[in-house]
Amino acid sequence: MDTNRTLAENRTASKKGYVPVNGISMYFEIHGVGKPLVLVHGGGSTMETSFSTILPMLAKDYMVIAVELQGHGHTSDRDAPESFEQDADDVAALCRTLSVDKASFLGFSNGGNTCMRIAMRHPELVDKLVIISAFYKREGMVEGFFEGMKYATLENMPQLLKDYYLKINNDESGLVSMFTKDRERMMRFEDWGDEELRWIKAPTLFICGDRDVVRNEHTVKMSRLVPASRLAIIPGNHGSFIGEVCSVEEGSSVPVMTVKMIIEFLNKTVADEKE
Repeated sequence: MDTNRTLAENRTASKKGYVPVNGISMYFEIHGVGKPLVLVHGGGSTMETSFSTILPMLAKDYMVIAVELQGHGHTSDRDAPESFEQDADDVAALCRTLSVDKASFLGFSNGGNTCMRIAMRHPELVDKLVIISAFYKREGMVEGFFEGMKYATLENMPQLLKDYYLKINNDESGLVSMFTKDRERMMRFEDWGDEELRWIKAPTLFICGDRDVVRNEHTVKMSRLVPASRLAIIPGNHGSFIGEVCSVEEGSSVPVMTVKMIIEFLNKTVADEKE
C-alpha cells in the first residue's frame, strides 16, 4: 500500500476546522454523507495514522467525523493531564457544537477507552459503538505492558508516529508533552468496575486482533459485560486489521473485510439483531 498517497487522498474533506471546547481548540474533519460516525484515534496518534486506510471506505456509507484529541495532531493542549473522561467530554462538546445530536462512535486503542467513556457519560449522544483494541482493567493488557511503560521514553515511541506529529507541528517540545501525558495517563490508570461496562446500553461491537496487545480473553469479558454487544477476534496485531500506519500489512485485504463487518453491524436495526 502506498501510505503517503492514501494519506494525501484522505485530506480532501467536505468540511474541516477547529472548535473551541473546554479550553482547547479541537480539530475535526468531515468526510462523506449519511448518518454520523465519529472516529477517535489512539494514543500518540492522529486521525491519519489510525484511520488513513479505513476512513475513505467508511465515508462511502457514513458522514465520518474524524477528531484529534487534546495535544494530538492539530488540536491544542491544555495545562492539565490527559484523561479518558476529559477526552470523552471534549468529543461530546465538539459533537454538540457541530449540531450532531446522535452518532455512532468508533475508537481505536486509547480511542476505544474514550468512546466507552462517551457512552457512560453522554449516553444520549450514542447510537452504536465500535471498540477496537481497548481495555477496562490493567490485567487486560499483555504481560509486561505496564511494567514496560514505567521505563518508556520518547525513543520508544514508533518513529512514524513522531514523524506525523512533527509534520503537523514542527515542535519537539509539543511532541515530548504529548508523549509524557500519554504515558502518565496509562501509568495512572485505575481499573474500571464491571458495573461501569454494564452502564453501556448502546449496541457495541468489540474487535481485537488475535495477536493484539489487548488480551483476547479480556475483550471476550468486555463483550459479556455490555448487554447489547457483539464480538470479533480478527487475525492480526495491534492495528494491522484496520491498516494503522505502524502496522499496515502490504497488500492485505483484512482491513477491507473489517470495514465490511463494521458497516454491517452499524446498519443492523434492533429488529435485525433480534432475528
